[in-house]
Amino acid sequence: MTYAIYLAASPRESGIAWAFPRRYRGRVTQSRGSQIKPITAHNANQLYQHGTLALLVPGLLEGTTTLGELLRHGDTGIGTGEGLDGELIILDGIAYKVGSSGAAERVGDDFTMPFANVHHAAFQYQCERADIGLEDLNKRIVEANGRANTFFSVIVRGTFSFIKTRAVIKQQAPYPKLVEVADRQAMFLRHDVKGTMLGYFSPVMFHGAAVAGFHEHFLSDDRTFGGHVLDAVLDHGRIYSQVFDTLVQHLPVDDPDYRNHDFSHDSIADDITRAEG
Repeated sequence: MTYAIYLAASPRESGIAWAFPRRYRGRVTQSRGSQIKPITAHNANQLYQHGTLALLVPGLLEGTTTLGELLRHGDTGIGTGEGLDGELIILDGIAYKVGSSGAAERVGDDFTMPFANVHHAAFQYQCERADIGLEDLNKRIVEANGRANTFFSVIVRGTFSFIKTRAVIKQQAPYPKLVEVADRQAMFLRHDVKGTMLGYFSPVMFHGAAVAGFHEHFLSDDRTFGGHVLDAVLDHGRIYSQVFDTLVQHLPVDDPDYRNHDFSHDSIADDITRAEG
């Protein structure tokens, strides 16, 4: 069962995520994160990004690329639609959008986006983890990888005893600022759900182009539920990583609103942290 909460709230304020039996206590393996290197075949060492999170801050939410164009640069990724129309997750070249109902639906090649990350999947097995919260899991992944100053992607496949996701309610032009939209989001709670959490880690020095740290989306195995991950507890699952040594940054230079906007008046870092947290 999915519970929708149409409120802005702190991801960890309820404490619900820690109220589960500690099963699979010994079901962990030593991390191979430090052994994972960029794979150059099929450009799997490249992370392609259209737009930046910074351009969303003042409300530049027009769709400036299509899904069809994005898929030329990879088969795996996350993003959002025009007007922040849902949370996008792409797996195996198929894109799903999670809207304000919490339900996931496939979208076609004409779906437009102001921001998205994508890459050619070549994940390498890292470790197996059980009974671990999202914050601790992410911290251990970074420590094991030793890559706090490197872009990488992580996929977690398994059963989540608890997961909290959100989807921003689609906005109409003239678009509001990002922090205003963050107060108009739907939140969803689900227990004991099998699925895939796909995330990207960005270094602190790139905060603005992306969000520093992890940006993670979820899709259930039955392809009916998902969203932007706010909090979770992994009951048991496997973690896979993919390291990038190249960032391809594509900007919407044909969009006059983007070309003419003065970003010096925007509190980019603070607004991104508030909206993405």
